[in-house]
Amino acid sequence: MIEELAKVTAINNNNITVESTVKSSCSGCKQVDNCGSGQIAKAFPQKKLSVEITSDLPVELGDTVVIGLSEELLLKSAWQVYIWPLVGLILGAFIGQWLIEGILSSHEIISIILAFSGGYLGFYYARAQQNKIANCPQWAPRILRIVVSTLPIVEIS
Repeated sequence: MIEELAKVTAINNNNITVESTVKSSCSGCKQVDNCGSGQIAKAFPQKKLSVEITSDLPVELGDTVVIGLSEELLLKSAWQVYIWPLVGLILGAFIGQWLIEGILSSHEIISIILAFSGGYLGFYYARAQQNKIANCPQWAPRILRIVVSTLPIVEIS
């Protein structure tokens, strides 16, 4: 499970809106002050991601929660996004090469055009699959737990 801290910004019955700050990988390094990439990461404001999650947990406005997404589902999604365009590109190039050798003339531009067309069709197919599963509750992040912040109590004598 991939976990991220988020803050509850709105509550509407069981629909809870949480907001998380997208962190740059450059902000956590000890060399951030001496690195050019770290300086650039500090110069630009961090983006905030807002998502609506359905949950029965008793959260209140302003609570910090841990949201999670299944690693398996994330890998399946990444597979679809990266592999389908690549498969389309290879199949298009293969069909183009087959047409060049067997049927049509010997111009490689046909193979190149079909390769790019296959890549685009693979991209279009992957996008259609991602849009189809976007509203599936199994693919939605969920609130795993509420982070309880305790204040240290120091006795003054």
